[in-house]
Amino acid sequence: MKKNKHYTITEFGYIAKGDKTAGGKNVIFLKQKQFDEVEQFILQNKEDKDVQLSEFLTIRSNKKYNKCFQAKNYVGVIQLKNGITIEILPKIYFEEEDSGYVKTRKIFVRMLKTLKSDYFKKFGLTGLKTEKMNLHEVFIRMFIDELFILIKRGLRSSYQRQKRNNNFLKGKLLIGKHVIRNVVQKNKFYVSFDEFNKNRAENRIIKTTLYYLRRISYSNENLKKIRELLFRMDKIEKSKNIEKDFNRCVTNRLMSHYNNILLWCKVFLQNKSFTNFRGSSISYALLFPMEKIFEDYIASKMKKSSYFSNIKAQHRKYYLAKNLENDQNLFQLIPDIYARSDSNIFIMDTKWKLLDNKNKNYSISQSDFYQLLSYAKIYEKEEKEIILILIYPRTKNFKETKKFKYHDRNNIKMVVYPVDLSKGKVLNDLQPAQF
Repeated sequence: MKKNKHYTITEFGYIAKGDKTAGGKNVIFLKQKQFDEVEQFILQNKEDKDVQLSEFLTIRSNKKYNKCFQAKNYVGVIQLKNGITIEILPKIYFEEEDSGYVKTRKIFVRMLKTLKSDYFKKFGLTGLKTEKMNLHEVFIRMFIDELFILIKRGLRSSYQRQKRNNNFLKGKLLIGKHVIRNVVQKNKFYVSFDEFNKNRAENRIIKTTLYYLRRISYSNENLKKIRELLFRMDKIEKSKNIEKDFNRCVTNRLMSHYNNILLWCKVFLQNKSFTNFRGSSISYALLFPMEKIFEDYIASKMKKSSYFSNIKAQHRKYYLAKNLENDQNLFQLIPDIYARSDSNIFIMDTKWKLLDNKNKNYSISQSDFYQLLSYAKIYEKEEKEIILILIYPRTKNFKETKKFKYHDRNNIKMVVYPVDLSKGKVLNDLQPAQF
């Protein structure tokens, strides 16, 4: 049985060096070799302009842990090639102090389903028993469950060119190879023919992914299902060239039901996810910016609200300025959420940031206020009272809604609203009447 080398922290947690099994809160300890591999991963990506690694892990010097790494605003899973799995969960506040990784993981998986991405929106996440699984195994289970659905619908077959030394003549005789192979075996025929079977590029990629997942999974339940799937795909070969087989994949209407699972194959086999990382020390990394997840999650919940009308995410109607030389619009305004009621316009921006009543201005950024003011100035042309809402996650030190107004702007109200992510139904108390 495999030994599960799995570690979990939340955002802003630490990865430190040492053999300790217990230390400070929200810190994991790795042995020297493992610690060096994580550092190598960070340094290999540090200079990559396409990778915002500074938002994921930073190298820090800490009085308690000396040299260490701190997680930032990316959450998900990293698996090193030595089998170590590091799970980073979002920092979510719960009233119950004993709530921990299990509940956080369950909420995070629920939030993932609202992402505007093909990776998750078709998966039945509610049926997954995430309580006993880390994210690494949850992602593998998503792939497994989708593959069972695909097999139930039927794997596609196509004509595949075969070359064999048969006991009978079938198809085209390849004279050159026939002469070489069958100088002695006069009863053989080296032939080329087309055979209708399931050994097409898409299925080869899926089977190759199953072999890979069998190697990296530690869950007995997942491994059992992987073995069953490999048995069902027994007559399909493994891919000999993954890159070429991906290029051979057909993307038409008849193959549309393959789209989602092939995306997951790219995640596992080519490390293609929200953010692509490179490095010789990692097997794969599936990481998500919490700012984006939070934005999509709130937008999804808002669209189900019965208190607002005409709700739109990423509203793109207006621009901030116009170039008088060529009459071209400049700097499109894109508030996260736009909504209306009978007498008001609501412009909302989501911010994944932990606020604190004890800090100056509650830790709200001045630039966030400026940004919403620019929205309000342009949206005034709709001739309704404007209510600006900044939505943050609820924290231990920031639980209550705060109301503001801009000086000399009586028709514009500002609300800072902390949303309680621990509730199944969020935004229940966000109603136009309260403003």
